[in-house]
Amino acid sequence: MGYKDRQETRYKEIGRINSPQLCAIPGILDDISLSGCKVHYQVPVVVDLENEYEIKLSPNSNNDEPPLNLICKPQWVKECDGNTFIGLQILYSPDVNRLSTFIEYLSEKYSDDLLEIK
Repeated sequence: MGYKDRQETRYKEIGRINSPQLCAIPGILDDISLSGCKVHYQVPVVVDLENEYEIKLSPNSNNDEPPLNLICKPQWVKECDGNTFIGLQILYSPDVNRLSTFIEYLSEKYSDDLLEIK
């Protein structure tokens, strides 16, 4: 799926990703939308594209709130210079309503500063 096929706007947002199923050390959120996010780890990570993973997402812009509990399925994985980049589809999750509220917050915060993924 190319960036022109995306249904939702992606927002550049930094945060912490915890998912012991993926990696023992935390990852870093690069961007997020209502239906997906891009994360990276600064180490090589083995990812099964057929698995669903539970992630705890702590965005920097929302650090007063508890982490978002999301269920995600990897769509792609790329390794570059020892880093692992992962595109995740967000499936129906326990915190889907909180995610929606957070995306609305980002939409207002970055209304003039949308991220275009290429």
